[in-house]
Amino acid sequence: MNIEFTAFYAGILSLLYIALSFKVIKLRRKFKIGIGHGEENDLHKAIRVHANFSEYVPIALFLLLLLEINSSEAWILHVLGSMLFLGRILHVMGLSKSSGVSRARIFGGVLTFTMIIVASVLNILVVY
Repeated sequence: MNIEFTAFYAGILSLLYIALSFKVIKLRRKFKIGIGHGEENDLHKAIRVHANFSEYVPIALFLLLLLEINSSEAWILHVLGSMLFLGRILHVMGLSKSSGVSRARIFGGVLTFTMIIVASVLNILVVY
């Protein structure tokens, strides 16, 4: 059994995760802060962007994997994987520019939530 769709999206999302990690590390070195954010807003933002990514991506990839294992159509897997990737990119862009509300952050969140909801429903429907 091949799981190339999930492997592809896990691969590109993992590269983004590493980039977000490096940004946190860079800021920690710049501000000489080993734990927490030391009230440095840029570091706090980078930590939250990284944490938000790590909170949503694993469950989304797991749902994608289950759909692929259960032989979902290739186009469905690509649509869902693309939604997740684009959602995470937009969220990073939006939150990196402003801690407040931004269109990119909102659209990124909506895409991510929509992907998770659709994948959840499709996984439930696999039973039927």
